[in-house]
Amino acid sequence: MKVLRTGLDGLYILEPHVFEDARGYFFESYSKAAFEAAGLFYDFVQDNQSKSSYGTVRGLHFQKGEHAQAKLVRVLEGVVLDVAVDLRRASPTYGRHVAVELSGENKLMMLIPRGFAHGFSVLSETAVFAYKCDNLYCKESEGGIRFDDPTLAIDWRIDMTKALTSEKDRQHPYFSEFETCF
Repeated sequence: MKVLRTGLDGLYILEPHVFEDARGYFFESYSKAAFEAAGLFYDFVQDNQSKSSYGTVRGLHFQKGEHAQAKLVRVLEGVVLDVAVDLRRASPTYGRHVAVELSGENKLMMLIPRGFAHGFSVLSETAVFAYKCDNLYCKESEGGIRFDDPTLAIDWRIDMTKALTSEKDRQHPYFSEFETCF
């Protein structure tokens, strides 16, 4: 597994070693031993999966306080633009984001530490998205920032006038109104 730095401390792109032949392919999507050998120490306790249609934007989400989560995200089928925003006030990259195309074809993964907001947009007809969390979900600890925030200026690579979003995601505060808890 290659561990690629992103310029935001603790946020990595992971490229698994894929074995391909006439039958198809095989790769380890997660190995605690391989992670620890790369200096990445996480104890993942929950797996989640979603399926979404083209133009869907999910995010930008995070969990607060004792329920904060690190995530290991990947795409099983389709293509998404995956985005992580640094919410750590003491970080020199506070408010900056990284956007990476993840797909069933490229098999890249993003490792997002605690203290980041996360979201994605679906660039293919549909996408199946999967992720591991190092802490259990807690509804009372949900937090978010508007996906269409002008300060963050994220290019979701879709027509935003036709974006499919949840009512909850449209109610999150803008970054300029946001008080970080990290």
